[in-house]
Amino acid sequence: MQNYTVEIKTTNKPSILKFEFNEFLTKQKGYEYHNIEDAMKSPIASQLFYLPFVKTVYISQNFIAIEKFNIVEWADVQDEVSEQLLKHLNDGGKIVDEKEEDSVNKVPVTVYAESTPNPSVMKFVANKKLVLESAEFKSIDDAELSPLAQKLFHFPFVKEIFMDENYISINKYDMAEWELITNELRGFIKDYIEEGGKILESGKVQSGNTEAPSPKIDTSNLDDISKEIVQILEEYVKPAVASDGGNIMFKSYNTESKDVQVILQGACSGCPSSTITLKNGIETMLKEMLQGKVNSVTAFNG
Repeated sequence: MQNYTVEIKTTNKPSILKFEFNEFLTKQKGYEYHNIEDAMKSPIASQLFYLPFVKTVYISQNFIAIEKFNIVEWADVQDEVSEQLLKHLNDGGKIVDEKEEDSVNKVPVTVYAESTPNPSVMKFVANKKLVLESAEFKSIDDAELSPLAQKLFHFPFVKEIFMDENYISINKYDMAEWELITNELRGFIKDYIEEGGKILESGKVQSGNTEAPSPKIDTSNLDDISKEIVQILEEYVKPAVASDGGNIMFKSYNTESKDVQVILQGACSGCPSSTITLKNGIETMLKEMLQGKVNSVTAFNG
C-alpha cells in the first residue's frame, strides 16, 4: 500500500485546479483526456469523469490537473476530489496503462554535461524532472533507496552523487579525467532514464544515516529568526547554488552567539573555493537582511 499525500494548488486559470503528489505518477510523459472514452487506458481519469463537473483531466509526472465546468465552485468540491484521488492511489489503483505505449515508443530524453566550480564534480542535466526532493549519496551503502545511484557507484571513478530536480551531480575520484569519462556517464544516464529506470524508491530519500539532514526543512519547531534564515536561504541562495550543481541547507542557529550553521551538498561539498565564497556571501547577506541578529556563518560539507 502506497503512502501518497497531496497538495491542492491553484493555477492561472480559475477553472483548473492542480493536485500535486509526493510521488511520481507517470514515467515519462503527460496525458490529457477530454471524456470517459479518451480515458479508457487511465482508470483514475475514468473515475474522475463520473463526477458531473469534470471537463478535462491532465495527468503529468507528479500531479493531476482538472478543468471543471462552471456548474460548481472548486471551494465546494476540491476536498472531495482530493480524498477520491488519495483513496484510489493509496489503495494501489492504476493511474495510466503505459505498457503498450512504452513497448512501441521510447520517449526521447536529452542529457547534457555541465561543468561546475568544483573541478571534481560534473553536473548532468536532463530535460525532465528526475526527483521531487534532493538526495545525496556518499557511497553505495547510502544508495539503497536509489537504483540509479547504485548503478552509478559501479563505475570505479564515481565517489559521491547528488540529485535534485532535473540534474545529477557526480563527484569523481582523481583516478580519471572528465574528458575521458563524461560521455560514458552521460550516455549511461540518458539510456537509463529513457528505459524508464527508477531514480528513487518511494518513501524517504535519506538512508539509515540519522545524522544526514532532511532534504525538506521542517520549520514548525524553529524560532522566528531561524525561520527567517531558512526563508532567505530558500529564496535567494538555493537557486544560485543549484545552477552550479550544489545545494545548501540550514543546520542550526545559536540565539546566544548568533552563529548560523549551514551544510553544503553536491558540487559545493568539498569545493576548494565554495566554502569560503559561500560562507562570506551568505554571511554578508544575512547580516544585511537580519541586522543585529547574525554575527557569523559556519559552513560544513555534507
